[in-house]
Amino acid sequence: MCDCMICERIEWIKKNKNPYFVRALNTGYVVIGDHQRIKGYSLFLCKQHATELHFLEPTFRDAFLHEMAVVAEAVYHAFQPDKLNYELLGAGRGLHMHWHFFPRRVGDTPKPGPVWQLGNELHAEEFLPQEAELEELKWKLDAELNKLL
Repeated sequence: MCDCMICERIEWIKKNKNPYFVRALNTGYVVIGDHQRIKGYSLFLCKQHATELHFLEPTFRDAFLHEMAVVAEAVYHAFQPDKLNYELLGAGRGLHMHWHFFPRRVGDTPKPGPVWQLGNELHAEEFLPQEAELEELKWKLDAELNKLL
């Protein structure tokens, strides 16, 4: 197995040891973000270890993009942002494709712009959700996925 943080997280899901796991879809896994500086921050992890969309077989790629859009819509309805930001990222140990969904609200960053301006604050320990909050976030997102799927 490669040294991949996303593959590691997927293995945790398969072993029922990922507390952030919401639901498996055909092409990926829906999870709540570890840190909730941006409330409702969620991810969609591709089931295939690939770094680029064009490396996926076309039928799988199209299904992955469709499911990503469904997850995005569910995040939007679950967390009611002013604007939903999407990013397909991969760097370092997380080179494996994964979508980030940031439910943005007016004033959630010191100045308008990307969440990355928050730097280390985005991943500060104080923004790790407590168990009850995490369960509520997962429940809200799963309920919206149920409506859409």
